[in-house]
Amino acid sequence: MTFSVECDEGISELDLDVRQVFEKVALAALEYTGCPYECDISLTLTDDDTIREMNREFRETDRATDVLSFPMLEFEKPGDFSNIEEDSPDAFDPDSGELLLGDIVISADHVLAQAAEYGHTVLREYAFLIAHSMLHLQGFDHMEPDEASVMEQAQNDIMEKLGIRR
Repeated sequence: MTFSVECDEGISELDLDVRQVFEKVALAALEYTGCPYECDISLTLTDDDTIREMNREFRETDRATDVLSFPMLEFEKPGDFSNIEEDSPDAFDPDSGELLLGDIVISADHVLAQAAEYGHTVLREYAFLIAHSMLHLQGFDHMEPDEASVMEQAQNDIMEKLGIRR
């Protein structure tokens, strides 16, 4: 597995091992869906100003957000990797053979603010946003009520498995 982590200069300190938590939660999310591949996933921690610019550029929404997910694959069914090799042969890094799953961008400002707002730890908020985004990278969504309930259950199951509770 390749886990790339970049922290933009000047972001707020989360006072936790951002790489270790990223790897732990990402692996739990991949295990949850039964992903059969070694994956390449990147995470960027940034601030509200930068994520707002990205949100405006990529989603045409002019506001800061907590997390953005940039999946490299399209799934017919969430978490179904059965056709990846035939449908997306270029989805694999030619050097490592790893599946290029996608990129996650998290606003450290939002992590801190939402942890305080929801009354839980910074660890819980950060881990939750990674789990949420990892599910997006694996084809989950929450635009429709039935999709949302499936995704929410998956998030809860991953967080529970990790023992990270509210």
